[in-house]
Amino acid sequence: MLRRQFGDVTTLQPHNGYYYRVKDALIISILGNLCGLSHMKDIHQWCENPRVREFLTQTFEIFYFPCYSCFTLLMRLVDSEWLNRQFSAFWQQILPKDRSGITVSFDGKTVCSTEAMQEYELPMHIVSAQIAELGITIGQLAVEGKTNEIPTVRALLKMLDVQGCLVVADALNCQRKTAETVIRKGAEYLFSVKDNQEILKDDIETYIQDKEFRAKMDTATKTEIRGDRKETRTAYTSTDIEWMQDKEKWINLASIGAINTSFVTKDGTSNEWHYYISSRPLSAKELLYHARAEWSVEVLHWFLDVHWNEDGSKIRDDNLLKVQNILKKNALNLINVFKKTNNIKTPVSRILFANLLDCDNLLGLITQRLQN
Repeated sequence: MLRRQFGDVTTLQPHNGYYYRVKDALIISILGNLCGLSHMKDIHQWCENPRVREFLTQTFEIFYFPCYSCFTLLMRLVDSEWLNRQFSAFWQQILPKDRSGITVSFDGKTVCSTEAMQEYELPMHIVSAQIAELGITIGQLAVEGKTNEIPTVRALLKMLDVQGCLVVADALNCQRKTAETVIRKGAEYLFSVKDNQEILKDDIETYIQDKEFRAKMDTATKTEIRGDRKETRTAYTSTDIEWMQDKEKWINLASIGAINTSFVTKDGTSNEWHYYISSRPLSAKELLYHARAEWSVEVLHWFLDVHWNEDGSKIRDDNLLKVQNILKKNALNLINVFKKTNNIKTPVSRILFANLLDCDNLLGLITQRLQN
């Protein structure tokens, strides 16, 4: 499966190693990430285990195992841009034909460990696109500094097949050019609106905070209780937008909305408002669902830090850091497909640990992707 997923490896420069193959090092690194190993040294130590070596030889025909320095050298040769294209093309295949219910969430994450890299004035910022319903990342692009996220989201959109999907993004990416890019790709948008679009936010806020107008809007409420915390989200939507002064500046704008979230804890009650625009005429129930789906990519960022300690990475090679970021997302994709296919609630941490303890468990997780 791994050889089919990544094909012949493209390298940054020719590799003339007789015994050691770049593809072998890449497969070892993919599998190491599926075992939850966060550092290159840990992955190399894992592959030195006699039982693991036997597994790698029998299953993947890896006969020669490099020392640690050779292993890192081989991994540095992997072209991260090629790997990103292979990764994205492979995982976009699972998008269903009917995409009307699919939410693709875009957001960026700053890799804090890159602050120490001399080639960066600003830390590396990686923008990811994720199918919220599946927890599957379908593409990413790296850029220097969060301030460059806006054009990077547009560039990533142009790379992906999101036709028919609803693209959701935070207020930073609530931009007219981004909306135009979404529509040109045959998708629709749902953007959070904040003070960076002051006129737009003021218009929506004034309308929705008028009790008379709000009473005429479509409404839906959902309550969740977690421990001693009670969260109630109430959504309001309207397709009555002819009065908006900047309506024509937003391509295909079809509805506005808001979500009021109240929190009740032992310390008291608080509430906050969030405002939205969409090219789809959303009902209040749909707004509740899709706005919540925006947070799926935030969960991805949490996993990268908690399970693979990305912010604590010791890698100081720009290309290798991008490669490892892609492999971590590939591992999480495989695990999420496994969980959804088998309808299990096993935590990711337990699946990673089970893979580390049992190579057969690891092989089963990999091969299940081909069977579904």
